[in-house]
Amino acid sequence: MLARDSIQQRGSAKIGCLIAGGVVLLMVVILALTFAGRYNSLVTLQEGAEAAWSEIDNQYKRRYDLIPQLVSTVKGAADFEKSTLESVTEARASVGRAQLPPGLPDDPAKLQSYIQAQQGLGSALGRMFVVVERYPELKANQNFLSLQDQLEGTENRIAVARRDYIDAVRRFNTAVRSFPTNFVAGMFGFEKMPQMQFAEAERETPQVEFDFGND
Repeated sequence: MLARDSIQQRGSAKIGCLIAGGVVLLMVVILALTFAGRYNSLVTLQEGAEAAWSEIDNQYKRRYDLIPQLVSTVKGAADFEKSTLESVTEARASVGRAQLPPGLPDDPAKLQSYIQAQQGLGSALGRMFVVVERYPELKANQNFLSLQDQLEGTENRIAVARRDYIDAVRRFNTAVRSFPTNFVAGMFGFEKMPQMQFAEAERETPQVEFDFGND
């Protein structure tokens, strides 16, 4: 009887160990799946921010490349204001000097300097188009009108891309700071991304129209 009881006790102990081991294994699997899910989520958010930044960069480059053609066309107008052309040319040069390394921006100061240079270029272009109102020959120039349309579309795409990037960075940074994703972020080197800084009114997505009342 004692031997039988001893065997039963050993059997019960083995079953208990197996159950405990199974519970531990299940917890490890759940933990691993949770970490994997959080990691994949961070990767997805990071790739979303990268795609949004790439679109901003593409549109800024498109505008940058269109400006020499615009300046060349405007120079053909009789007595066009030299200071206005110089302002656009210098603003474009400032953008060239503020270029960022490839990939997502990781330096807040450099990102802000780059954005300020781009805003300066946008303002110089806006002033140029205001001055153009006084030059009927430009308003009738088909090459100028084509460039005007291309720049208008580019400015609108920049505004949309900028909004999308701000939203993508906000989502990523929120995830990096949120529990328990912050543990995964720390383990795998995910760090907060620098955010674009704009006045509240500039966070909207305006429709840019260079409309000079052309017939």
